[in-house]
Amino acid sequence: MTQLPTPVLAIHALPHTLPECPNARVILFAMRRMGAHGLADARAAHGFFTSFGEAFRRPLMLMRVLMADLAGSAMVPIAIAPCCCARMTASEQVLLAILARVETRTDSAHVLMQDLLGQRHVDGALASAAALAAAFADEGRPVCL
Repeated sequence: MTQLPTPVLAIHALPHTLPECPNARVILFAMRRMGAHGLADARAAHGFFTSFGEAFRRPLMLMRVLMADLAGSAMVPIAIAPCCCARMTASEQVLLAILARVETRTDSAHVLMQDLLGQRHVDGALASAAALAAAFADEGRPVCL
């Protein structure tokens, strides 16, 4: 009798729970939508409009810039789960950690970005992350984990 291979459990592919911070959830939703449907995804834009009201343009534009920078400079795949998943991939958790600490613990955020992108030169993507985190903080919605 042959033994069937052990199934891959969702906990291995999605090891992290969703963040409790509503601001991190907005970013996670937009990251998943833009990763799957492109930078001009209308649902991602609507999520920012719903969260920020009339001040949605700056954070939305900076989210698009960050996603473009990540896509253009990543040397390794960045795993992004579908919007319906109730857990996060390791890559999603690392990006949210970067956004939560880029303004206060820059060295730590720099190392995390290097790991996420699989390369040493991450200044452009890190600057985009800092700008997005600042846009959220300026609207009274800091990203936390």
